[in-house]
Amino acid sequence: MRVLLAGGGTAGHTSPLIATADALRRLDGSVEITCLGTPRGLENRVVPEAGYPLELIPPVPLPRRPNADLARVPLRLRGAVRATYDVLDRVRPDVVVGYGGYVSMPAYLAARRRKLPLVVHEQNALPGLANRVGARVAGRVAVSFPDTPLPGAEYVGLPIRRMISTLDRAASRAEGRAFFGLDPERPTLLVTGGSQGARRLNQSVAGAATALADAGVQVLHVVGPQGEATPEPTDVPYLTVPFVDRMDLAYAAADLVVCRAGASSVTEAAAVGLPAVFVPLPIGNGEQELNARPVVDAGGGLLVADGAFTPEWVAGAVPELATDAERLAAMGSAASALIPRDADEQLARIVQECAG
Repeated sequence: MRVLLAGGGTAGHTSPLIATADALRRLDGSVEITCLGTPRGLENRVVPEAGYPLELIPPVPLPRRPNADLARVPLRLRGAVRATYDVLDRVRPDVVVGYGGYVSMPAYLAARRRKLPLVVHEQNALPGLANRVGARVAGRVAVSFPDTPLPGAEYVGLPIRRMISTLDRAASRAEGRAFFGLDPERPTLLVTGGSQGARRLNQSVAGAATALADAGVQVLHVVGPQGEATPEPTDVPYLTVPFVDRMDLAYAAADLVVCRAGASSVTEAAAVGLPAVFVPLPIGNGEQELNARPVVDAGGGLLVADGAFTPEWVAGAVPELATDAERLAAMGSAASALIPRDADEQLARIVQECAG
């Protein structure tokens, strides 16, 4: 079986793509997998690092609003579709799988015209334009969150890394705290704004460091490669790091996480049963709030608007929550019951079925 996986740009597309590729390999060691991306995306680093061949086509940005660039889209799209035909001729896939974004629209159009089986996976609760188009011609449509508005949607969840999906937080808690040099007994808050960090999260949590320390709450704060946080010094650990490779151990060390509400952040926290304070990014189409809503409605997290997430809010709400073991246990149980951990294998089996 030969499979072409189309997705790139950000970790939101590349992470589930790689997780699906790994699951396909586990199910069938003879599968031939090729990934399709553009020269400007994160896939140029992470796909080869994961051990998969990568083909590149020109990007076709789709403006969110009508502007002069919109008139150039048809010409760019035709060029990208032609480039995708060349890839299809070389790879000869039995099925094409798309994850949305710049690279997926040409892949969907080329697959349809070549009459190839097509599978679409949507990461967010609010679908993007490429996947709204792709879902109308796909044989199967898989989604990460319940009630995602796409025709024929099947709720399978978001494929995530095996180090996360197989994590036993309780069993790994001591290892996680030792790995980061944290106190093994104190309640622990994890703060992460995603791959680039988040200025609002960094400033607001750091600004509440004294209140957190007064409650005995230690902090593991992932500020992002270009981010920073300057908490007031206390006698309670407050560790700031630019990035973390072992997010499994970060989740294991934590009792509560403050994070954005991208699809991966919501899914990973909920899947491992980690209670969360979600602070959706205040730009885009509002998809981050919609991503978090099912977990919040189930009782697995809190939702705080970006503008409301101030040092004063953190100081007033987070120490009390982080030290309430009974409430945290109930939240974690509610979150983990909602989110599938085996979305990678579910999606891989759908791909196998479509390939015939």
